[in-house]
This record gives sequence, C-alpha cells and structure tokens, in this order.
Amino acid sequence: MHTHDHDELEEPLVPARARTRRTRMTEMHRRLVRETSLDASNVILPLFAAEGDPKFRKPIASMPGVEQLGLIGILKQCEAALEARLGGVILFGIPEHKDEVGSEAYNDEGIIQTSVREIKKRFPELLVATDVCLCEYTDHGHCGVVERTANGRIEIVNDKTVELLVREAVSHAEAGSDLIAPSDMMDGRIGAIREVLDVSGFTSLPIMSYSAKYASGLYGPFRDAAGSTPTFGDRRSHQMDVANAEEAMRVVQRDIEEGADIVMVKPAISSLDIIRRIREQFTMPTAAYQVSGEYSMIMAAGANGWIDEDRVIMECLTSIKRAGASIILTYFALRAAELLAKR
Repeated sequence: MHTHDHDELEEPLVPARARTRRTRMTEMHRRLVRETSLDASNVILPLFAAEGDPKFRKPIASMPGVEQLGLIGILKQCEAALEARLGGVILFGIPEHKDEVGSEAYNDEGIIQTSVREIKKRFPELLVATDVCLCEYTDHGHCGVVERTANGRIEIVNDKTVELLVREAVSHAEAGSDLIAPSDMMDGRIGAIREVLDVSGFTSLPIMSYSAKYASGLYGPFRDAAGSTPTFGDRRSHQMDVANAEEAMRVVQRDIEEGADIVMVKPAISSLDIIRRIREQFTMPTAAYQVSGEYSMIMAAGANGWIDEDRVIMECLTSIKRAGASIILTYFALRAAELLAKR
C-alpha cells in the first residue's frame, strides 16, 4: 500500500492564485467589488388614493403598514417620497362610485385626476405615474367592458375596453401625469394610447407598459387594497399564463413597436428569468413590480420572527435589480430608502 511521504505536500484543492474569498473578507472589500448597486432613485412607491374625505385613512389588513389614503395622506406620502429621493410614486384610485364601464376612470374630476393636479401643484419635481386600468372603477372588478357573446360566454371585450383606456390615459395626461402606466393587458392598447396622446399634444409623455403581467396568485392583497376583486371569474383570459416565457418576449416586442418607453414585468421575484431575458434581448428600460403578495409574505414572516425582515427586503430588491430591472415598484420603497441611507 502506498503511503505519502510526510515531507510531500498535497496539492491544494483551490490554487492560491484563484481564491475568490479574498475580496469577501471585509465590508470595505465587498463594497469595492459589488456588481449591483441599489439606489432610492430606482424605486417607485405605489399609493392608494381614496375619493371623498381628505383625511380618510383605512389600513389594509392583508398589507400591514399600507393604507388607503385621502388627499392629505397622499400628499404626506408624496412629500416623504420626495425627501427620500425616490424615483417617484404611482397612483391607484379608489372611487366612491363604480359602474359597469368604470366611468370614474376617465372622469376629469376623478380621484386620480384630482390627486395628480394637487401633487404637481405642491411637488412639481416629484415624478407621478398613474395606473391606467378599469378594474378599480368597475362594479364587477374586471379590467374592461364585460359582455355576453353569441355563444353565451361572458368575456372582457378587447376593443371597446381599449377605447375607454385611451380616454383614461388622456385624462391623466391632461391632469399632469408624468408617466402613463397601462396595466390592463388588452391587445393593442399601447399603440392606441400612444397615437391619441400624440395627436392630443402629449408627444413627450412616456408610457410604462405592464407588458409581461402574469396571472399570479400573488395579487390577492392588492385586490383588497384597491377594492378590485372580480365578482365572478378570474383574469386569466387577459393576464399571461405563468408557464410562458416566449409569449412574454412577443408581447414585450409588440409593446415596444407600438410605442412603449418602459416595459414592466409583474410579479418580480417569480419572474427574474423574464426580467433578465427582456433586458438582454431588448436593452429597454425595464421595470419590475414587487407585488402585494411578495410584500405581505415578507411582512408576515418578519412578524413571526422567522426572517430578518430588513435583510430580506434588501436581498429581494437587490436580486430584482441584479436580474436587470432598472426600476422597481415596491411598497417597501420608503423603508428601502431609509435602509440605504443607513448604509
């Protein structure tokens, strides 16, 4: 049996010259070689603007720390977003009146239009994005006009919905929106909105399209927040099947060709592969929405002491940025900015 001579040194498993741990040993070394940097300017804060009493505040049970807010609360959050140097805010409307066609969505005196005017009057330097969809404004909770077809099936009618979305987008533009964000997933709505914005004098107003919006189980808490849970059926006829990646690429390409300036993926953490593919294939500004379910799961696990909440927040946001998102919509926006400032 062969035995090693005591004077003979075994070859090290990792050659000394190839050791990667050297630049991990201290925080100053880690900071020096860090490949992905997250900044407060990368994040956008979603806000739920409620019509009626300006002092209105209603906590959302499934989203601890998030509230429906009247105008006073919205303005306070906007001031905080500006002080934190966030990328901006995005507004979702909670109207007092809902109907079959979501008419409050394109009411020039509606909750979003009024809120945008007030925010821009007080904080003109704050970027204000507006969600363009009908689900918060329809009494049935769907993203468009619902009709019964000849064969008796109820479906969301695409082209009639697009006409209303165009009206909503123009109404938001006239109120002073800095970024139009259609989230409905109807076919052809980006081209239609772009065309009418252009002829209405808003050629410089960008569109951030929810392009790869998957039919996810992670949207539940948002529907509580926005009061947009469908009264029947679901949204799988227009939101994408979570199994499909090539379809996402086709839809993103179509939206870019129709005039989208920024494309968005939703949800974020379960779509990191899609974010990466979009960024590499199209080299477009890419946004990702860390959705309500992602937020609520982190909050619930943190409340139970199962995770280090702050650490997981920053890990998730950094992972989304690392995947290729240059913009992240997150309910953690203000908290993330605070954590970044402490760093």
